[in-house]
Amino acid sequence: MSKYSQEEKVRFIEDLKRRTKQIALNSINLSKEIPKNEEGRIILHQLIRSATSVGANYRAACRGRSKAEYFAKLSITVEEADEVLYWLEILEESGILKIDISDFKQEVTEIVSILAKARKNTK
Repeated sequence: MSKYSQEEKVRFIEDLKRRTKQIALNSINLSKEIPKNEEGRIILHQLIRSATSVGANYRAACRGRSKAEYFAKLSITVEEADEVLYWLEILEESGILKIDISDFKQEVTEIVSILAKARKNTK
């Protein structure tokens, strides 16, 4: 017997859908702070691509038709979320970004951890 009720599982999934979507929205909002030079445009493109992929692939994982499909989509989600974290670190450590993004980085770090654990539990 599972230690979580069906209602708790549904609530968890919906909350994670919201949080992964928020990564994309936060990245889009952050894009307004990134300089429009060549470096900024390249990093911005990579950040937005990976950030929008996180939520989209998590939703696709939730609709998986099999355990294998769920695992595959969840694996993509983990990789993309970790890539978002990478681009945030690049923006911060390079000095390109002049604002504090520590809260955003913390949220993405938590999402990576949650998704990685979910993937591990799927095996």
